[in-house]
Amino acid sequence: MSDTDNQWEKNVISKLAESSLNEQKKARRWGIFFKLLTFAYLTSILYLYTDPSLTSVQTNEKHTALINLKGIIAEDKEASANNIVSALRDAFDDENTAGIIIKINSPGGTPVQAGYIYDEIIRLKKEHPDTPLYAVISDICASGGYYVASAADKIYADKASIVGSIGVRMDNFGFVDTMKKIGAERRTLTAGENKALMDPFLPINEKSQSHLKSMLDEIHQQFISAVKQGRGDRLNDVDGLFSGLIWTGERSVEIGLVDALASSSFVAREVIGEEDMVDFTVKKDLLEKLAGRLGASAASTLSERLMYFNFN
Repeated sequence: MSDTDNQWEKNVISKLAESSLNEQKKARRWGIFFKLLTFAYLTSILYLYTDPSLTSVQTNEKHTALINLKGIIAEDKEASANNIVSALRDAFDDENTAGIIIKINSPGGTPVQAGYIYDEIIRLKKEHPDTPLYAVISDICASGGYYVASAADKIYADKASIVGSIGVRMDNFGFVDTMKKIGAERRTLTAGENKALMDPFLPINEKSQSHLKSMLDEIHQQFISAVKQGRGDRLNDVDGLFSGLIWTGERSVEIGLVDALASSSFVAREVIGEEDMVDFTVKKDLLEKLAGRLGASAASTLSERLMYFNFN
């Protein structure tokens, strides 16, 4: 082998070794970077836990407490009874709260969740008789949303708000004819003759339908009683008031479903007398806050990197 060949081999080996060293250096740099990123991540979590301004509402001056009830009222939603009730308790317990506005933009939800919020408002009002609570309707306040609003001392809305839908519904589908057309046979075993009363693949059972209708009527009456208790003689006897119909905010004032047309800022300034509003709405949990601060992509990248890097 010639000296030229030997030199070529040495150059190749040297380059390979140098390349390997460079890769190791890069790997170490990335390792240090993600260790620091993890440290920042854990520090942020600690900060969220220890910073009072992020975990609770603290006030030093008189204010109007604001609580947003937005979306479907259901247990796993932002407007769950647990979230709204927690915010209500905090707002009522704050000695600097001059009055409370519950701002509603909801098409409704479950009667249980709405009823829980309604009952808690009534209880808290009795416990804090000097703290008024007003409902202010945004775009829509229907069904369970109005159930909650009717517990307020007064209800305000925009002239174009959608209000009402005092009724109860239960949805289902029927696929009996579809099963026949495709030649499918339904095989269901039950212990209890009514266990499959909502089965969409079975024909309507008049006895079961009658039972369900009776149950819905009972819940409907509970809803009506709550509205009458909350609104009292402000309600006008109009056709379809408790039939599930909806009205504009302007028409709702005439009916007695709404007391006046006004915004949250107007109510805070002119009715409660404290223009400064403090938001008592229950915020997202700590991890969601952190994801929001770091950005969804950064949080996702971090979680992926944690799977691949060794932090010994």
